[in-house]
Amino acid sequence: MKTMTCKQLGGACNMQFHANTFEEMAEQSKKHGMQMFQAGDKEHMAAMNKMQELMKSKDAMTKWFENKKKEFETLPDKL
Repeated sequence: MKTMTCKQLGGACNMQFHANTFEEMAEQSKKHGMQMFQAGDKEHMAAMNKMQELMKSKDAMTKWFENKKKEFETLPDKL
């Protein structure tokens, strides 16, 4: 199991996510982002706006996703 923070995944806080795959990690981050959006958290909203800009370019989004997945894969496994 690996650990990444919201900030490592493009977010705004140090909330930790734990998962065995990057896809699981991304899903946890997405759920957290939705909760912060619903709460109206300004820092997370700003981070989401940056991600939306990135999503406008398929190549940029694909590169970002691949880089984050590589970062995930280099992390040590923790019990």
